Amino acid sequence: MADDRSALDRVRLRAFDLSERTTQAGFQSAQRRLARWRSRGFLIAQCAVTAGIAWWLATEILGHAAPFFAPVAAILVLNVTYGNRLRRGVEVAIGVALGVLVGDVFVHVFGTGVWQIVVVVALAMSLASLVGAGQLMTIQAAVQSVIVITLLPDPSQGFGRWLDAVVGCAVALVVATVAPSAPLRKPGILAAQLLQEMAATLRAAAAALRAIDRGAADQVLERARAGEDQLKALQDAADEGLAVVRHSPFRHRQLGSARAYAELTEPLGRAHRNLRVLARRSLVAVWRGDRVPEGYLHLLESTAAQAERMAGDLHEGKLPVAARKQLVAVAVDSSHLPVADSINAVVILAQTRSMLVDLMELTGLDYVDARTLVPDMD
Repeated sequence: MADDRSALDRVRLRAFDLSERTTQAGFQSAQRRLARWRSRGFLIAQCAVTAGIAWWLATEILGHAAPFFAPVAAILVLNVTYGNRLRRGVEVAIGVALGVLVGDVFVHVFGTGVWQIVVVVALAMSLASLVGAGQLMTIQAAVQSVIVITLLPDPSQGFGRWLDAVVGCAVALVVATVAPSAPLRKPGILAAQLLQEMAATLRAAAAALRAIDRGAADQVLERARAGEDQLKALQDAADEGLAVVRHSPFRHRQLGSARAYAELTEPLGRAHRNLRVLARRSLVAVWRGDRVPEGYLHLLESTAAQAERMAGDLHEGKLPVAARKQLVAVAVDSSHLPVADSINAVVILAQTRSMLVDLMELTGLDYVDARTLVPDMD
């Protein structure tokens, strides 16, 4: 009887624990969804208002009864310029206008049908390529020409739909220049993602060294090398942030913040280079069967924890200044570690300490001050 009661209690406890975890997971999911909506709130409002303005201009100024392509073109262009260089929006605008123009002319002369679709797609993409289009512009030219010739085939329209598309693209480009959507948000998110990946790579390196696992060490090196694309994307986003803030009359107050985010790229680049060297040495250490001291592996994991904390601040739209105190503590602890006999282990220690300097720079310190806060080895 006692055993039955005990088993029943365990079942109840597990059910309660499961329900609590389910509730917590649901709450966290709702929070993430709400945060995602908030992060896109400005873009949503921008698209809605711009689409309405494009429709109004096409109906009131051009006198068109149903200017479908005006709001559609505006939304397409605005979504492409979100957090990207304005030239991408220009490319899409040209592609949309070119595709609608080709479709309008072709359906007016030849009507619609199978062979017309084949020819109009080839023609639109060829013209886009001849004017030096990128992939976005070429695809949009093809898509819009197909829409004109299939979904809305009306030879009597003449160039009306092309004018609607031009109006929509022009309004979107003006709005994207005057009130850009995310000049600061995207660099911060990309920097956070890079820090998270660096933290994960450090943890993976510690695990591979602890287990002396060659396959895992190979993956660590590949993972470290893959971060180059993230660095390039971060640099582009930071440059774009500075550019749009300087040109937008509504964003001049954010110029200081844009510069602060742009300044993250240099220490992050150095930290990533140090990580690649660390990953290579970790692989060599595993190949040679070197036993890296446990204290060094704890240092890797502590550095990863601080990088994750900084990534969290950046995801919340804050510069990671709060992590400075803990970074200093980790650096001080690292100075008391014994020097290992293996050269590979010593290099791993040195690269990790260099990464701590780089991470301190992300908190707003210059190199000299950050380097001073990392004591020499005992």
